[in-house]
Amino acid sequence: MKRLAELACRNCKYINVDAIICKNCGSSDLTKEWYGYVIILDPEKSEIAKMIGVKNPGKYALRVE
Repeated sequence: MKRLAELACRNCKYINVDAIICKNCGSSDLTKEWYGYVIILDPEKSEIAKMIGVKNPGKYALRVE
């Protein structure tokens, strides 16, 4: 079974699966060097989303190298 590559965008920290361009912001600056993640379901009501500047639902890396 092949494992899909999860790459974090250095621009917005969105975690993309098997992509070369970020599905959230369109940046091509992706890396596999990221640590921890948070899943945002409702950015409008999420205090964490406001703290990290997230406007779209999804999986985001906490730290990107």
